[in-house]
Amino acid sequence: MKEEAKTMLDYNTQRPEMKLKEYGRNVQMLVKHLRTVEDKETRNKMANTVVDLIKQLSSGPKDHNNDNMQKYWDDLYIMSDFNLDVDSPYPMPEKEILGKKPQPVKYATDEVKFKHYGRNIELLVEKAISIEDPEEKQAAVYYIGRLMKTFYTTWNRDNVTEEAIADNIKQLSDGKLSVDIEHVKATNGFDAIFKDNRPKNTNKGKRTNKGSNPKRRRN
Repeated sequence: MKEEAKTMLDYNTQRPEMKLKEYGRNVQMLVKHLRTVEDKETRNKMANTVVDLIKQLSSGPKDHNNDNMQKYWDDLYIMSDFNLDVDSPYPMPEKEILGKKPQPVKYATDEVKFKHYGRNIELLVEKAISIEDPEEKQAAVYYIGRLMKTFYTTWNRDNVTEEAIADNIKQLSDGKLSVDIEHVKATNGFDAIFKDNRPKNTNKGKRTNKGSNPKRRRN
């Protein structure tokens, strides 16, 4: 009687921890049983059946893409604690890989000189410096100037002069890019690509009586 009560009170919290919880305890038990099958041919057939079940329970794609299928077989090996002798189409993954931490992502450590222009402008400046053809180099500088003016006016509603943009290009290129400021002014070479045509609120802070109907004073 005590043994029956003990079996009935077999809670999940008292069972061994699952390797891959997303597939559930029943799949884990199937894999455990798979390891006890002595006939290899039968074991191979059962392994393929379990992999098909894993594929159906997976939240990923259900197609037979090689990468997907290899993942399902890898999951089978993981749930078997890398102790399963079956003829798999993929090699058993190394157990040590599971404990490895991913390589840290390298971030750019160089400080951006002008944050309102961004790092991409600096990359464009570096590219323009490497251009050898004079006309192509000038066209690149003008394009960068237009971008910079566009970014500036988006970041700051105040107008920015061509001289300021030219000076910024000179700073970003360490003096390697020059700007013919007179030609820029004559051709509007630095005109912003997208102009901010939003009307400015000139009545800010003023009290208006629009829509009101004040009573007239009777004499």
